[in-house]
Amino acid sequence: MSGIDIVCIEDEPEMMELVRIILTRKGYNVHCAGDGTTGLALIRQIKPQLVLLDLMIPDMDGWEIYQQMKSDLSIKDTPVIIVTAKAQSIDKILGLHIAKVNDYITKPFGPSELLQSVEAVLKTAQPLP
Repeated sequence: MSGIDIVCIEDEPEMMELVRIILTRKGYNVHCAGDGTTGLALIRQIKPQLVLLDLMIPDMDGWEIYQQMKSDLSIKDTPVIIVTAKAQSIDKILGLHIAKVNDYITKPFGPSELLQSVEAVLKTAQPLP
């Protein structure tokens, strides 16, 4: 699993650290950003294999970041998992069926839930070298 870069855009330091711990223990390279502008710049710079995206973050919400990713040819195919406290079913429906994100996890979540989602999305989204 080495060599797999994941960008996590999350404004809560505790949640960011939790994601980093869970995923780095499994061998992923985790890069974190606490706001939308920094996160989008990180995605464009690193070109990660996966983005974990909170919806409610400072300066640019998650949907805006997602739209900008989709309009940028170099990162438009990057898989995205929405990780958010917005647990209303309408948000999930918008995310999965209208915006076509790869998965949607609501906070709080357990380590196994995060890992299952990450591994499933990477397996289906990444062609093997």
